[in-house]
This record gives sequence, C-alpha cells and structure tokens, in this order.
Amino acid sequence: MPRFDLSLPELQDYRPDVREPRDFDAFWTRTLAESRALGGDLVVRPHPTPFTALDVFDVTFPGFGGDPVKAWLTLPRAAEGPLPAVVEFNGYGGGRGLPVERLGWAASGYAHLFMDTRGQGSMWGSGGETADPHGTGPSSSGFMTRGIESPEDYYYRRVFTDAVRAVDAVRSLDVVAADRVAVCGGSQGGGIALAAAGLSEGLVAVMPDVPFLCHFERAVGMTGADPYQEVVRYLSVHRGTEDRVFDTLSYFDGANMATRATAPALFSVGLLDPVCPPSTVYAAYNRYAGEKHIEVYAHNEHEGGQSFQWLAQTAFLAARV
Repeated sequence: MPRFDLSLPELQDYRPDVREPRDFDAFWTRTLAESRALGGDLVVRPHPTPFTALDVFDVTFPGFGGDPVKAWLTLPRAAEGPLPAVVEFNGYGGGRGLPVERLGWAASGYAHLFMDTRGQGSMWGSGGETADPHGTGPSSSGFMTRGIESPEDYYYRRVFTDAVRAVDAVRSLDVVAADRVAVCGGSQGGGIALAAAGLSEGLVAVMPDVPFLCHFERAVGMTGADPYQEVVRYLSVHRGTEDRVFDTLSYFDGANMATRATAPALFSVGLLDPVCPPSTVYAAYNRYAGEKHIEVYAHNEHEGGQSFQWLAQTAFLAARV
C-alpha cells in the first residue's frame, strides 16, 4: 500500500474541526442511566479448559436495555488479592470466540474480560453468542448503517453501552480491584475502548490499537475499504440523507469521545493503513484529553504492531497499576 494520507509531521499537527452535537453529553448520560436502571443479572459460571495455571468463566452481564451480553473472564489461578483488570473489545465482525484464544493478559497477572460484540461473530474467528434483538430499519450490509439515520436507533449506541456495562460488571467482581481497571482493543475494539474511556470514570488506562470509528466525515469516502465503505454504499442509495447520517455518527465519533477521556492512553497507528486512515486516528489522538502516547508503525497497514504493540501495552499498563 503506498502512502496516501498526510505526512507524519502533518499528522502530528492534525486537529480538524469535528462535528459534535450540543446534546452529546446529555444523550449519553440518559442512555447509560436508562440501561443501568434496568438492572439485570450478572452470571459467572466456571468453564472447563485444559489449563492448569488459569481459570476461565463464562460470563453473562446486562448491557444496553438490559440485554444479556456474553464475555469470557480469565484469571490467573495462583494470584492472591483483588487483581487489576483489563476489559478488551473485539475487531469488526468477530465474536468472543473460544477461551483458549486470548490468554496473554491473564498469564501476565490480570483479570481479563473479553466482551462479545452483539450481533457479530460470523465474519471471522470462532463465533459469537450475543444477539442484537433491536430492529434498525433499512441498512446496507454489515453493521455500520444499522439505524444510521437516528442516534437513538444506531447500532453503536447499543455496543458502546454494552462496553460501559462491561466495565461496570468487572468492577463488581470480588476478585477485581475496582480502581485498577483498563480497557483495550484493536480496530473496532479500539474505537469501542475509546468510547468506554470517554463514558466511564476512574479507568487507569485505555489502549486503542489502530482504532476504528474516528473522524467519520474524513474516513467515509477517503478510503475504499470496508467497513467505512458501507456508509458510502448507503449514501449512494439514500441520496439526500448525508447531513442526517453524519449528525447520527457524530454521537459515536471517537474524536468526540477522546475529548472526554482522561485515563492515560497508549494509541497505535499504521501509516499505510487503508482501513483506518492515519489522519482519522490522529484526529482522535490529538484531541485526547489525558496523558497520551502513540506508537507509530511507519510501514504497516491495518495490522499495525501486532505482538510488538501488545508488548508495548504490557509495559505501559504495568507502570500504571
């Protein structure tokens, strides 16, 4: 992939105007309060595995509208006392998969909650188990345009609420130190982590890796890659809805979430990334309100740093918990 976006010095200074609704905070305060008021049961069941050093639990917690959301909780068996925790969110189209697939955080001494993304889990990986029981009206293929003409109905309203409720759920566990919770994720998971950081208080760290869902008005049409291209296809059919669509997306823009997040942050970006263009990542990073650092992978596309980035995350988090 050739370079197609701004130069690195331009990216470092890139602070665009981003559409932001005046009722952004009121919208999210109401959304979260409504789901929290509905309550719901947190169910944690032991799950059999061949592991001798880790314990795995099948978790169901109440998300948006009280809907049941699945997750895996993995714990180091020999650990004593309340543990620091990492809540992780998945990439686009994937589900929580199998509990044998993500062991690094628990093996490093953390309680690790890996959230299933509602309605997803059938594009790659080992599957998901969380339904999205809400209708959304006309949409193009994928998830990006479900309910896109209204923030009340938009798909990511439900997902971002699930993410905040996942943080609530892990904090309620006796095995977790509630004041030492971090969030992370790659691509879509990075965008969800930014939302969780902007909407949750008291996190010790946020680690958005090549984050998706940032600066929609630049991303849509700049890249020909999905998932942003789903919005292009929708607009090509639903002519005249552009302002309404981008008004909806502004409630979910990682660049707006970033201005409300204050936990120490470690971002990453691939300068050849055609899926999440570098300028969209920097639009969120440069607006981030807290302590921040970004790892730059100059010759990588959407894969970014992969295991190199995870090692950077472990060092970053260990210094803060």
